[in-house]
Amino acid sequence: MKLLSVLESRELDRLSQQKYGVPSYQLMTNAGEAVAQACVRNWPETLSGTVKVIAGRGNNGGDGMVAARRLRQQGATVDVILLAKSEQIKGDAARALYELRQTDARLIEATDEPALTSVVTSASLIIDAIFGTGLNANVEGLAARAIGLINEAKVPVVAVDIPSGVNADTGAIMGIAVRASLTVTFGLAKFGHVSYPGADYCGRLEIVDIGFAPQALDEIAPKGRFLEADDVRPAISPRPTNAHKGLFGHPLIIAGSRGKAGAAVLAARGALRIGAGLVTVAYPEGALPGLTIVYPELMAEPMPERDGHFDGRHTIERLREVGTGKNVFVVGPGIGVSSDTQELVAALVEEFCSPARPLVIDADGLNVLAALGPRLLRKAAGPVLLTPHPGEMGRLLACSTEQINANRIGAARRLSEETGAIVLLKGARSVIAAPDGTVLVNSTGNPGMGTPGMGDVLSGVLGGLLAQRLKPLEAMALGVFVHGYAADRLAKNLAPIGFTAGDVIEELPRALAAVAAQAC
Repeated sequence: MKLLSVLESRELDRLSQQKYGVPSYQLMTNAGEAVAQACVRNWPETLSGTVKVIAGRGNNGGDGMVAARRLRQQGATVDVILLAKSEQIKGDAARALYELRQTDARLIEATDEPALTSVVTSASLIIDAIFGTGLNANVEGLAARAIGLINEAKVPVVAVDIPSGVNADTGAIMGIAVRASLTVTFGLAKFGHVSYPGADYCGRLEIVDIGFAPQALDEIAPKGRFLEADDVRPAISPRPTNAHKGLFGHPLIIAGSRGKAGAAVLAARGALRIGAGLVTVAYPEGALPGLTIVYPELMAEPMPERDGHFDGRHTIERLREVGTGKNVFVVGPGIGVSSDTQELVAALVEEFCSPARPLVIDADGLNVLAALGPRLLRKAAGPVLLTPHPGEMGRLLACSTEQINANRIGAARRLSEETGAIVLLKGARSVIAAPDGTVLVNSTGNPGMGTPGMGDVLSGVLGGLLAQRLKPLEAMALGVFVHGYAADRLAKNLAPIGFTAGDVIEELPRALAAVAAQAC
């Protein structure tokens, strides 16, 4: 599903009108009528009740007034609560107000708080038409009080374009926001519709065509997508019947330290279960005793050790030997943060990464990178994939976790632009940003994934897909989607919580097969 930013949405509107001749009031009429139709379709009893339309002074309010007029023409009792004086309404919204007044719908100019009491009185349904996608400041005053009353009303709420108070670019709540039962948006969805916390405020999302010029959309060529099965399925190729393991790549997982051997194992098993032909684990000697006895499918390369972690200089020397024939390096899970691991990560970026050998950096590798300076990645000769959670992202961008979560899409874009890497910001509705401006918001995953080792598995999955020679962005998109989808299957079929990273590993083949077979 394509996603628009606020600027792209404005440009779609402008081009449709100014370049391709679509009348602006026709767009408003189509939008308002689509909202009215959605109300009747979803709550047919609307026509025998009282609909309250809470309208702001801008075009969003105009859309709401068109919806009010249409519902009144169909027989509903309609009250329009206008959060402004009539003379303050301009442009197309003023025309919508004029046409509304040709009906006997009741119009209330609510310019003070006492006038808002009608919001919660005898409503069977409320239409939120206060603010649209252009909101860029916290909601205060009369509008904030109106939103509070809407949320107290205990009746269905239909939001026009986006719930008032939700930032359309980030999903952030601008002080207070309407909690809608249904959101009717126009043309294409916006990033705020699918990004938390705003996604929780939208209710069910309906996207309607209101007549934007298709040529305008072609000109904008949006690079945002809400990542769904249809988007990642083309990256899954059937294997030839005469296939052998040598065809499907060989990632080297550089991971683990004393007390953190499990991270290396989880990453390596993730690479195997996603279909890598061979998988080798490079680990500090002594950190993973008996690895190949417990997991005989894996190959192991003990590395020189210092105090339970990698000896940087001597490990680099060994990697020059054992790296031969490995077509992906994954580094970071459980390696710790030390001068040795800094030396190791720097060498992987500057010496080992190449166009034919991408590098995935996760977990402690990201913390090491933060200490080295993320711009080190500009020295990489090949593709680099970064997979930070918000805390790691904060360290990479030298800001707080709260700042990262306030604008997850912006943070992922910024790190990708600064480093040239493909960046995954993990969390609910994980965000993928690529240097070419592509931004993907993942649709899969659930709260049960909040358990140790999930990120280690994902780093191995990405390494396994890159080893199979998927393009870096394809591998990132497919890996993130299938990883979350495997967890969704467990949440449905096993239990919503209590499944482990190891359970996700075992579910990966079934999840991948379901995506390939169009069974999800």
